[in-house]
Amino acid sequence: MPVPQTKAELLEAIAVPFARLMRELERVPDQRYREPSLEGHAKGTMMSVGDLVAYLIGWGELVIKWIDRDQRGEPVDFPETGYKWNELGRLAQKFYADFQALSPGELVARLKQSKEAIEARIRDRDEQALYGRPWYGKFTLGRMIQFNTSSPYANAHVRLRKWKKANGPT
Repeated sequence: MPVPQTKAELLEAIAVPFARLMRELERVPDQRYREPSLEGHAKGTMMSVGDLVAYLIGWGELVIKWIDRDQRGEPVDFPETGYKWNELGRLAQKFYADFQALSPGELVARLKQSKEAIEARIRDRDEQALYGRPWYGKFTLGRMIQFNTSSPYANAHVRLRKWKKANGPT
């Protein structure tokens, strides 16, 4: 899929991999959600399907936080307060822990909520706000949203498909 350049393209770039991801998640039995059988986001670690969903929720909620803080004129700590870009494995571990208590259904519902909240923020902005100027470094707001939503959704979909092949039918 080409790099989105408009609001409509960004919304589609999020919707398509998200729909694919949801189809895969619907096929994972609840009893398999907490098996640490996927390669983790930090080198040498393992994670569960639930952790993968928690990771996506964490990033989605961070994107929302960035946009909301920026809109209020408040400083934004990238990627997150207390974390540097070279500590994303540690941040992933935080996300796993943050959502550990949620059931599979609650995880999926929270993931859907974060995606819908991001889409609402996209729809609330015009093309200039999304793509007309750099927002973080050289990247536009639209590009930062895409980096942290559609790309991880697509990556998670691929991870789940590999996991299913390696772990037999679900």
